[in-house]
Amino acid sequence: MQTRFKTRGRIVDIVVTAVGGTLSVGVMLYAIFHFGLADVWPELVLNLCYIACLVMIWMYFFGSSRISTQRFNYWCSLLVGATVLLRDILFAPPLAGFGLHLACLTLSVLLLCMLTFFYARKDWRSYTKRNLWAICVVDMLIAALYNLDIYLEPINEYTDYLLVEIWIRPAITYGLVACFVSETADGTPAAPEAPSE
Repeated sequence: MQTRFKTRGRIVDIVVTAVGGTLSVGVMLYAIFHFGLADVWPELVLNLCYIACLVMIWMYFFGSSRISTQRFNYWCSLLVGATVLLRDILFAPPLAGFGLHLACLTLSVLLLCMLTFFYARKDWRSYTKRNLWAICVVDMLIAALYNLDIYLEPINEYTDYLLVEIWIRPAITYGLVACFVSETADGTPAAPEAPSE
């Protein structure tokens, strides 16, 4: 089967995203059925978005004719943006302190703005690799702050699942960025580098 990327580093990026994301989503789906849908149904909505992103990353990686670069950009940005809006802004979890809550909310709004800007791009040259990696870095900062909050709160039966859930989206944004850093201005894959020995 023909893959879009040829270099070992880029293939590893996508495989890490796919394996990490799939295992994390699997754990969260188990948690949904373990604790009952009535208590954790919002997680099911988020996980459906994550699953859709993972499927599109795989399709894009294998060069499926059903998903163009522009379509991949739009739908992944839209789905990740929806999870930011739902989990981190509209239904933000209560955190240990106001400062932590304010920091997470500010970063979440920033991430949503960055994703909206990325979604709207028509000129690929104007969106640099630094801009792309900034999306991933901001998402990782949000996850790190949530991780800190979990350790500040008393440990309960939800703790282990929460520690898994907060890192699913950074794994997906990492894969999203890894796909796009190789794109040229017209949205086609860059000429493959010579594979490393």
